[in-house]
Amino acid sequence: MLDLYSRKVVGWSMAPTMQAGLVMSALTMALQQRRPAPGLVLHSDRGSQYASDEYQALLRQHHVVCSMSRKGNCWDNAVMERFFLNLKMERVWQRQYANHDEARRDITQYIVGFYNPVRLHSTLGYLSPTAHEAKSTVKEPIRLSEIT
Repeated sequence: MLDLYSRKVVGWSMAPTMQAGLVMSALTMALQQRRPAPGLVLHSDRGSQYASDEYQALLRQHHVVCSMSRKGNCWDNAVMERFFLNLKMERVWQRQYANHDEARRDITQYIVGFYNPVRLHSTLGYLSPTAHEAKSTVKEPIRLSEIT
């Protein structure tokens, strides 16, 4: 799960197969981290795991609005697809994992130790997701006009 505003990865899960429990785990992590107000729009592709009754029930339970890609349109999910390409190019394809647990630990370290706090994004004015969020929480003082 990626926050589109800051490009921060806020929920993730890994498993050998892509089932509803996998995306439900990632969603649960994201909900715990962000505690969004009712009405959050969560976008996904049209995969069966996202359309599953269990996943849809979890969205309803947390008052999250489901948005799915249009059929046959990959551009709706371009930001997430770009993250996965970056993950593969910058980390996964540079390693040879002995097993699934090693891959899970390394990818988690990539997200927590590099992607969110360090990796710069042109979309964010060349800030990391963490820095972008920190900058947006700083309130500028109100300045009085110098025009008399």
